[in-house]
Amino acid sequence: MNQNKFDKKLHEIKTFIFDMDGVLTDGKVLIGPDDKMLRQMNIKDGYAIKCASMNGYGVIIITGSTSIECKERFLSLGVKEVHLDTLNKLQKFNEIVRVQNLVPEKILYMGDDVADIQMINAVGLGCCPKDASLDVQEIADYISPLEGGKGCVRHIIEMVMRVQNTWKPTLYSQ
Repeated sequence: MNQNKFDKKLHEIKTFIFDMDGVLTDGKVLIGPDDKMLRQMNIKDGYAIKCASMNGYGVIIITGSTSIECKERFLSLGVKEVHLDTLNKLQKFNEIVRVQNLVPEKILYMGDDVADIQMINAVGLGCCPKDASLDVQEIADYISPLEGGKGCVRHIIEMVMRVQNTWKPTLYSQ
């Protein structure tokens, strides 16, 4: 995609949808006591999610994960919708678009693996982290220079908000 077309798409984004594992995490799962699966997230990604939420952008998580702890983290950042245990992401996406009357061309999605391909193709701006699968990289409109769980979400949110002149981080530092 050429730079002018990419910049135009950045200007149109109103809603962010993210996969979790491999995007908001580095994709690693640690097995703790009682077989509890533990994940690590980047605090800068969380900060950007909060900034976007507080500035009126829609932020939605659609993931195959079943982690209630991760859901609670996202809700604490202002995310209104966290859809866990979602095997058919496109079906969930279509439901969300219909119920909320969203315009797919104004939605950015970031995913990292083959389960995300349909979503990347369904939105106005399909993105992926630097370490996404090759199949995803081949179809993504934008590949972040950062890996999943290492700030790629912050990178794309900040990029959109800066282009739209809505990135005002000092408003959210309290």
